[in-house]
Amino acid sequence: MPKTAKAKKKVSKPKTKVVSKPKPVVAKTVPKVPVKISKTYVPKDTEKYMCEKHKVYFRIRLTEWKKELIKANNEALYNGSMDDNNISADIVDQANSYIDSNVEMKAINRQIKLISEIDKALRRIREDTYGYCLDTAEPIGLKRLMARPVAKYTIAAQEKHEKDEKVHADD
Repeated sequence: MPKTAKAKKKVSKPKTKVVSKPKPVVAKTVPKVPVKISKTYVPKDTEKYMCEKHKVYFRIRLTEWKKELIKANNEALYNGSMDDNNISADIVDQANSYIDSNVEMKAINRQIKLISEIDKALRRIREDTYGYCLDTAEPIGLKRLMARPVAKYTIAAQEKHEKDEKVHADD
């Protein structure tokens, strides 16, 4: 080899290992198949408490109840606005009309509050907390939920709340 041509040395860079971040372990979730129930289905104590069938049953029941309340409120408001056009010259009739509309508005306001409670119950169904006491996290019970689907507390916890409200009201 001639001396003029120098052999080129390969300069190798130190090799670094590329460490990749560990991939998060994703639990394989089974896609939820919508549970269908018959129109005559009634939750049973023999079934697991707040199983999918129970949740579907109460969701349907609460949704239908809400629709009925909204329809009744809309009809009452519409009919109430129609009555405003009938102004009587008799002062007693005017007083009766005022009292009637006042009572009707109070009923509508109660129903609006109930619709709000229904919405909260539907949210608890989505969050899987429906049917359990907000204070004690104990099951409320199917019988109580059948009687009052918007129930948030067990009977004992509800009695405690009512007692506390009475004590504070007396102050």
